[in-house]
Amino acid sequence: MRMNTIGLVGVVSAGLLATGCGGAGSRSAAPAPSVSQLPFRLDRPAPRPEGDLQPSPAADAPFAANLEYELRKKTLALANATGKVTAKCPQDVASRKGTTVVCTSRFKGAEVEWDVAVGDKPGWSQNYVTFTARPRKGIMSKEGAQRIIFGNSDGTLDHIRCTDIPGAVAVPMGPTPQYACQQVMKDGRVYYPQAMRATEDGPRAY
Repeated sequence: MRMNTIGLVGVVSAGLLATGCGGAGSRSAAPAPSVSQLPFRLDRPAPRPEGDLQPSPAADAPFAANLEYELRKKTLALANATGKVTAKCPQDVASRKGTTVVCTSRFKGAEVEWDVAVGDKPGWSQNYVTFTARPRKGIMSKEGAQRIIFGNSDGTLDHIRCTDIPGAVAVPMGPTPQYACQQVMKDGRVYYPQAMRATEDGPRAY
């Protein structure tokens, strides 16, 4: 759970309005050449698209719209993936300190509820409000597995082989034994499978 900020631009009767806006895949010791391989091959993912997440809220968007935008970004981080993501918060949520609310985000096949708590304005600005958002579940995603393992490779990785990891699925935080991947090196070495983990920073392999 991290502290975040959303900018503020004014006051209405319902409350303040807001402006628009890991861990390495470690290897086990090299096994004998006869180690069995998992069924699905995954290659290096395409580069992430550049620029900010779209669509973004308008300059005069209400606080709820800006909160939803921040949760959309957090959901993509939870999956360590790219693609269309939505989020929904109660439209009457106020940016007052002490406000708590449950929001829901959706990414591909995964739905995650977020416990959101609005904090105070930080000392360095009166135009922002802090908030925390804790996901009730993590997201396991095929792209997330690719990104964490290839992102921590040293250039000797050829491809990975995995169990049938969905595009995205909501899972409890922590180990997910049903989802695993193994590294296949350019020299032909095949490493033992490792169970994936769901974390607030995306899927991990360790």
